[in-house]
Amino acid sequence: MTKNIFLQIYQEYSGRIQTGALAPGSKMPSENELAREYNTSRETVRKALHLLAQNGYIHKIKAKGSFVLDIGRMDFPIGGLVSFKEMSERIGRKSQTIVHENQLIPVPDDIAAHLEIDKDKYWVWKVIRAREIEGECVILDKDYFRSDIVPVLTEDISRESIYEYLEGELHLPISYAKKVVSVEDADEEDRRLMDLLNYTHVVVVRNYVYLEDTTLFQYTESRHRLDKFQFVDFARRSHGEERKSDF
Repeated sequence: MTKNIFLQIYQEYSGRIQTGALAPGSKMPSENELAREYNTSRETVRKALHLLAQNGYIHKIKAKGSFVLDIGRMDFPIGGLVSFKEMSERIGRKSQTIVHENQLIPVPDDIAAHLEIDKDKYWVWKVIRAREIEGECVILDKDYFRSDIVPVLTEDISRESIYEYLEGELHLPISYAKKVVSVEDADEEDRRLMDLLNYTHVVVVRNYVYLEDTTLFQYTESRHRLDKFQFVDFARRSHGEERKSDF
């Protein structure tokens, strides 16, 4: 009987999430409320909630409860170099870029370390942009470009596509990037400039971007709301077998 109730809770709530009856971001009933609704124990409820979380339907936040995830999360390519404009055109969702900062500054110590340059000899362009998709700011991009390589960078360019400008007008041969992905506590700037809902953490993708001659000219910190993206890569074995990994 307990097993049937456990499966019943899972099936009913996964069904409501799949049909949209429970919207992404909405809060699930508490363990006590579900135990009363199904006339069962909290332990049985926990098993059902654990399965819902395991299968990507909900996200449990300590001391706050369980929240419905967007099961239509967008694929974000972890391999390759794709601009936000290119990504938004591919996913076909209404989006826009909000430029919060676009200025030439002396190189901060931490950015000098990331770009492997002498902070007393260089300046960088600092660009902070919020990426809005379907009315929600779910990505915060912090970009730093060496000004000796990118001498001019206007707010209009940053609002449209920096890579389009770099490749199309400056003819920079952008070649490859090293990427580091982590999950980190959301900071004050994340909370101020992103629509984080109840999420207390963000997925951070750090990009170190190189030209063909191996010059490291860009450092980017791209911060993503947890529920909106799945980070996708394709890997090949030496004999040609392909597998897909979702992060």
